Amino acid sequence: MISEKPDANTLLVGNRETINRVPDTGLKAAMAKVPEFFAARLAFMTPEHHLVRNFAVRELPYENGRPIKVDRMAVTLGLPIARVHAIVEDLERHLFFLVRNEAGEISWAFPVTTEPTPHRLQFSTGERAHGA
Repeated sequence: MISEKPDANTLLVGNRETINRVPDTGLKAAMAKVPEFFAARLAFMTPEHHLVRNFAVRELPYENGRPIKVDRMAVTLGLPIARVHAIVEDLERHLFFLVRNEAGEISWAFPVTTEPTPHRLQFSTGERAHGA
């Protein structure tokens, strides 16, 4: 265990039962670039993209392990079915937003999935899901 306080340019890194002091080696500078990185990564998304993705993330835990059918999503959101299919394809193409299963249904909407993973989530409302 480290008893003295690290200085402003030092990080404490734990590895099993040991904690080591390491220089921050530009961590603050790298962290300052994070908002810019994510703004660029999300620049392709329209308000409808956010609506579709947020719906999938919000609803997957309520589906009792079943993927979301894209047509049902379109009807629920009041958007044209063809538009929702195009948005889902776009979100999937940009990786780590949505993933469809072999039947074309949304089974992953990061950070949740209907696919079994080692990561289990339980929400304050009682719903459970696998973590993506």
